[in-house]
Amino acid sequence: MNMMSSIAASSTVLGLFMMLGIVFANSYMVNNGNFGSRERKHSVSYKYDRIGEINKECAFVLQSAAELKPDDSRLYTIKEELSFLNGDWWQELNGAGAPLMPFDDRELLGSSIDKRSPLNLVSFWVTDVDRRHQSKNSIFVSGLLQMGITLEGLLSEKPFEGSPRFDIWPGHSQLSINFQGIYTESKKNHGERVMCLLGSTVLPSRQPDSGDPWGWVKEFGYTNQPLLTQDDQMILVLRYPRMLTLASRAIRGSMRSLNPKSNLKYFDELHMSSWLTTSANYQFTSENLVSRACDPYPYKDSLLNGEIDIYKGLDFCVILERFTHQEALTILPNWKCNGTDEFCRKLGPFVSDKEINATDGSFRNVKLVLQDVRCENMTSKENAGVVRVSSVFRAVPPSENQFTAAQRTGLSNMTLSAEGIWKSSSGQLCMVGCSGFVDGDGNGCDTRICLYVPLSFSIKQRSILLGTLSSIERTTRSYFPLAFEKLVRTAELWDQYTTSHPYYKYSKIEAASAVFERDEPFNIGTVIKKSLLKFPKLEDMEKFPYSLSLLSEDLTLHIPAAPDPFPSSFPTKTDLELEILSLGPLFGHYWLTHNVSTFKKENPYQDVGEYTEKQLLINVSAQLNLVGNQYTNFSSLSVEGIYDPHVGKMYLIGCRDVRASWKILYESMDLEAGLDCLVEVVVSYPPTTARWLVNPTARISIVSQRNEDDPLYFVPIKLQTVPIMYRKQREDILSRRGVEGILRILTLSTAIACILNQLFYIRDNMESAPYVSLVMLGVQALGYTLPLITGAEALFRKAATEFNDNESYDLQNSQWTRVIDYTVKFLVLVAFSLTLRLCQKVWKSRIRMLTRTPLEPHRVPSDKKVLFSTLFIHIAGYILVLIVHYVNTSYKPLQTAHFIDSTGYTHAIREWETELEEYLGLVQDFFLLPQVIANLMWRIHVKPLGKLYYFGITSIRLLPHIYDYVRSPIPNPYFSEEYEFVNPRMDFYSKFGDIAIPIVAILLVLAVYIQQRWNYKKLSQTLILGQRKLLPLGSKVYERLPSVSFEAELASGVNRNPTSGKEHDPE
Repeated sequence: MNMMSSIAASSTVLGLFMMLGIVFANSYMVNNGNFGSRERKHSVSYKYDRIGEINKECAFVLQSAAELKPDDSRLYTIKEELSFLNGDWWQELNGAGAPLMPFDDRELLGSSIDKRSPLNLVSFWVTDVDRRHQSKNSIFVSGLLQMGITLEGLLSEKPFEGSPRFDIWPGHSQLSINFQGIYTESKKNHGERVMCLLGSTVLPSRQPDSGDPWGWVKEFGYTNQPLLTQDDQMILVLRYPRMLTLASRAIRGSMRSLNPKSNLKYFDELHMSSWLTTSANYQFTSENLVSRACDPYPYKDSLLNGEIDIYKGLDFCVILERFTHQEALTILPNWKCNGTDEFCRKLGPFVSDKEINATDGSFRNVKLVLQDVRCENMTSKENAGVVRVSSVFRAVPPSENQFTAAQRTGLSNMTLSAEGIWKSSSGQLCMVGCSGFVDGDGNGCDTRICLYVPLSFSIKQRSILLGTLSSIERTTRSYFPLAFEKLVRTAELWDQYTTSHPYYKYSKIEAASAVFERDEPFNIGTVIKKSLLKFPKLEDMEKFPYSLSLLSEDLTLHIPAAPDPFPSSFPTKTDLELEILSLGPLFGHYWLTHNVSTFKKENPYQDVGEYTEKQLLINVSAQLNLVGNQYTNFSSLSVEGIYDPHVGKMYLIGCRDVRASWKILYESMDLEAGLDCLVEVVVSYPPTTARWLVNPTARISIVSQRNEDDPLYFVPIKLQTVPIMYRKQREDILSRRGVEGILRILTLSTAIACILNQLFYIRDNMESAPYVSLVMLGVQALGYTLPLITGAEALFRKAATEFNDNESYDLQNSQWTRVIDYTVKFLVLVAFSLTLRLCQKVWKSRIRMLTRTPLEPHRVPSDKKVLFSTLFIHIAGYILVLIVHYVNTSYKPLQTAHFIDSTGYTHAIREWETELEEYLGLVQDFFLLPQVIANLMWRIHVKPLGKLYYFGITSIRLLPHIYDYVRSPIPNPYFSEEYEFVNPRMDFYSKFGDIAIPIVAILLVLAVYIQQRWNYKKLSQTLILGQRKLLPLGSKVYERLPSVSFEAELASGVNRNPTSGKEHDPE
């Protein structure tokens, strides 16, 4: 072996190990960007350099300040107790007032749909308490105030203390102010705690002599360079209650400018409100107010009539906090009200704005949130089972984000501060509610609140929390009792609540059976369907409750849907939510803590050898929601009926939560508990078997039984979901990736064997080596290079994240999956290296041919024309694909889609990029095209490719299409690229592509086989159309020399070994 061959072999091996190092080293990299480093906290020194000014401006506070006791524990909790978040602030601007800051409302003005109102929020942090300068009646403190006007978001994050700033962008303005001043405790107002502070900030500048002082806000680019002026002439006074009680919960504040009105920095006085944080202990001292609302206990309201079983366990407060934390309650319409319009459309004790009044008493999308829920168990024997409860009720308008509202702490006429008692004897929580700010005498505490946690459910009772707000004064009540609820969700049925055994009472089974009889006529099609197709059913009768729970999971739907049949125009987005509430005797899901004996008693299949089809019907109840602009009247639909596992259909009666005017509801005499129960619903599920024969989508039909002239009538609704996947099919996804990984290993191993066979074939047929197309080999190398690079990148990202996540047995952290991935990447690397070796041998054989005939370079095969011809064909094909794709998707709006891959990264998808990626796969499928073109151009009389090579590689390229054609058509929602082996969402893996591409590839194989079996002369004589030959006569451009002289010259010219009579590959 000569020196050049040794260097080439060494470089190949070295390149192999270097690429192995790149791929596998990235797999074990640790993201140590934060290693050895900790977040450095900015240290801020607090200066009290305005003591003289503070004493002067805060003299009115110091005059009524009481002496501070050094041993008072409250002095050591100032930072925690006196800070507050997301309170309210407002300015009373009379006429041409002086507002504090501008707000860019162009988002609201430019949209007629957006009904949101900006929120004025304020947060305050006590940043320092300087006890070194403590006097008899005051302590110096520093604070940071942040104020904002915003359409979205909160002020929960503490800004940087170093320097105040003002920020503004469309829909949001915020200002931070640094303060220093004094903390005192007053002799007045029951010893309230007072802070008087002087502030320093940068204010947005006003334009003088202008009707619009914030004209610069309308200029382009203002967000980068707002006009600011320094101001330190402002005073803030915050007043806190000494004790946190029902009557003294509020934090009150005011801030005013010390500048004269003629100064452009002057602003009108503004006011603030909030309440003490959870670090302050609540004192239950309002027994008189509670007894005024609740005596005699329990209060006899409309809900306490014995029709609903109520929770009476000892974990009431735990359940109440869990069901109300960051959750919103639904306010029900006044469907029983028969008073004046003003009386019936009023939102209980709350002040209704224009947006709420526009609902006309239906209160559509008006919510109620419970905040700061606190409980105290009474320990005395006579009060056993008695819990005292306090909370704040906040009404939320339709346009306000309910999660933002749950974080607000401002008190206003949209809030009720409440306190009351709960007793296990009745299960009723009775409270007194005080609107807005409350004085010491309890004025404004004229609302009674009754709240329950039901245990029994039905089609008309789906509330896991249920309550009313009513006026204590019956003679002078100004509003109709306001009812509210929180609908039950299956996911919440666990923990202490389920140990009390909630249950469901079926009441519409007979009406649903009538729907079943009408929808199931006896015919041959139904018999065939029942005998051939299988649908979700109970799997194990011995484990009856567990089987019910699994079936409930399969019947639950959370999936997009579209009108059925699919419209010609692109439909608006609709999300279908069908949450199974009960199935047979099972309510919710089966947990091991349930009493299994209960299910044994109610198991209809226990000790039954044979049963009829009707006995196999299963009672079912569910909650159906259609989320979409065109289904606003279906905010909630309670359904109940039967499920037939033979045909996979639910026959249901629905009760609709109608959000119409209170007048329409009152005049509709056939409502049941305010619900329209004249609704029929049929849900059809796809089969679990023969998924390749049946479209795996669910269909829903919703029909009103009312006459068309009835105001509660609606047109029939028919929907079809996107393909759904049952539980076992989802489990198949996890195992299928492993199976497909093994398939990739087998196919890559076969490809490596084919490439090795071609290397041996060239060694034994040296005269054929120059006629192997380098363009064909380049296409093959490109096919191995792209997944190799992207695979290395994926490994790098996973290595950076896997050490930050908790270890769990999932798809990403499965050791078996990793072994398969690493094996695949190793085999890809080997196949790529062997393909490069094949290119090297072909290239060197052409160099030897050129050195043998230096005066006739045209005799050496050249891939230049082959490359141009191949590029032309593929570019034309790609343009044709884009045109076809555009015609097929022209009805869809132009958009850039996004997907989340299996590692959680979000990526944008552009259609032309997707089509290009797909077409690159098509180029690899047609890898023989350059060889066919080259054989025609070079007019070969040899056999460049071994049969095993081009037959084997083609078979491997066609295997994904065959696999895709015979497998289930259900898409996989869990991975960005569907399965590793094949992606059926791509156009080239559609059913047409799965047939057309293999046919073309097989034709290319046959073309190569015929070209190599017959020489060019025989082929040109055979392909005759009439009197014309389809191929031109052969030429001597690529005429090869006799085989013996060619091999002898190679042996003498390269090996330089005259004693060796054996022919061999010098490489």
